[in-house]
Amino acid sequence: MSETTLTSKGQTTIPKEIRDQLGLLAGDRLTFRLLPDGTVLLRAKNRRLASLGGCLQREGQPTVPIDQMSPWR
Repeated sequence: MSETTLTSKGQTTIPKEIRDQLGLLAGDRLTFRLLPDGTVLLRAKNRRLASLGGCLQREGQPTVPIDQMSPWR
């Protein structure tokens, strides 16, 4: 378990081991959600567009070049 301190401005530092495991970088966005039992859920919004490449491709499905996808062709 990691521990950190809250500053008078409401800021804190996410411990390095947590940042490393989540792959957090400077500028990444974080969301906080307070659950009914008082638990705080922290979610990293650091998914890069490049990480989505190929996510819709299925095995055996042919690939189509972008120029053939254009409806104005």
